[in-house]
Amino acid sequence: MASRRNVQYSRLAAADDSNYNGGGQNRHDPRFDYAPRSYDRVPWKSIILAIFLLLLGCLLLLLAVFIFTGHMGGEFSQAYGLLGLGLLTFLPGFYETRIAYYSWRGAQGYRFANIPDY
Repeated sequence: MASRRNVQYSRLAAADDSNYNGGGQNRHDPRFDYAPRSYDRVPWKSIILAIFLLLLGCLLLLLAVFIFTGHMGGEFSQAYGLLGLGLLTFLPGFYETRIAYYSWRGAQGYRFANIPDY
């Protein structure tokens, strides 16, 4: 691989002094502005998805229990599959539904911003 040894570098321009107030002590950075409305917006799609995952997970776990106990026909391999799928859908649904519920109730430390918006 060839290296470029004859590259001419130039100095960057000095920092813009319009953001400085008193020698750079009180700089304002808009990335850290607090926007309370963005924290209070309810992500309805995510909550509906979480409730759907919770209900689907409960249904799959219930079917797995019925197969294991013999109240419903099927093999144990089917019950293990339903058990695995039930756990994979129940856990995230329960987690996000719990966050949504506590946010709705106004519990300390829970906000709708903690739920990812899709």
